[in-house]
Amino acid sequence: MTTEIDTLATALYVRVDDLLKDSPHLAPWRPAVGISPRLSDAELVTLAVMQALLGYTSEARWLQHCHARMRHLFPYIPLQPGYNKRLRRTAELIRTAIRVLATDTALWSDDVWIVDSTPVECGRSKETVRRSDLAGWAEYGYCASHSRYFWGLRLHLVCTLHGLPVAFALTGAKADERETLLDLLAVEPQLTARRPGQTLIGDRHYYGREFERRLAQLDVRLLRPACKGEPERAGAHLFKPLRQLIESVNDTLKGQLDLERHGGRTPGGVAVRILQPLLALTAAIWHNHHTGQPVLRSLTDYDH
Repeated sequence: MTTEIDTLATALYVRVDDLLKDSPHLAPWRPAVGISPRLSDAELVTLAVMQALLGYTSEARWLQHCHARMRHLFPYIPLQPGYNKRLRRTAELIRTAIRVLATDTALWSDDVWIVDSTPVECGRSKETVRRSDLAGWAEYGYCASHSRYFWGLRLHLVCTLHGLPVAFALTGAKADERETLLDLLAVEPQLTARRPGQTLIGDRHYYGREFERRLAQLDVRLLRPACKGEPERAGAHLFKPLRQLIESVNDTLKGQLDLERHGGRTPGGVAVRILQPLLALTAAIWHNHHTGQPVLRSLTDYDH
């Protein structure tokens, strides 16, 4: 365990604890009379972020590690069933914490966003597909980047050039990327209203006259590669390096934060396990920004 992740954990705990003091309604509902939890909600969120940063996809193994190595940070470590149940009930707090940390950085005001979607596989066998509680949400889809079919979901992510999440959604594998993006911007109109002339960079899937017209109504300028048969579009020389940047953000989520190894079996379980790496990425960028680190998306100091 390094002092760097201890420092991040302490800073994150204090920030989430302050958030809960200012907005107590974000905490999961509990009876007015009863036994107070020995592990606070702020500590639970901090544990979830550290689990993602340290690469523990198994909750049981993670809690065993905590019992052996983290008593100096968490005097009480719950058992796996209790940790799992409380984590699922804390999804709304985690989602809010992502936004709070993101807005607490100078990156939040960046005038360039990137948008992409990435597969989140949820099962491979036919028996899993037939019996899974995710059936009806998860579905078969195709990943062009890896030339493979998969059964699961898609994470649609709008982020800054440094990978700071701005908006995200988890949909079925066949959901239209353009409609999902428009829905994301419609749910939070203040995102574009406060940023006139925002530039959005996407790949070839974000095309269509009607789609671009609706973005233009939001005063969003779309940059994307030209489709087959189209003349070269403005900013074409930027797409190759920026496309690599988009892929690197996805690689951070999948390669370092184990996005696809979530292990969720129910909608609530999958949702909170997707929120975990998103919060971990946001917390790392937030902490690196406030401590003056040269590479804001670097997780090297926190993953061992």
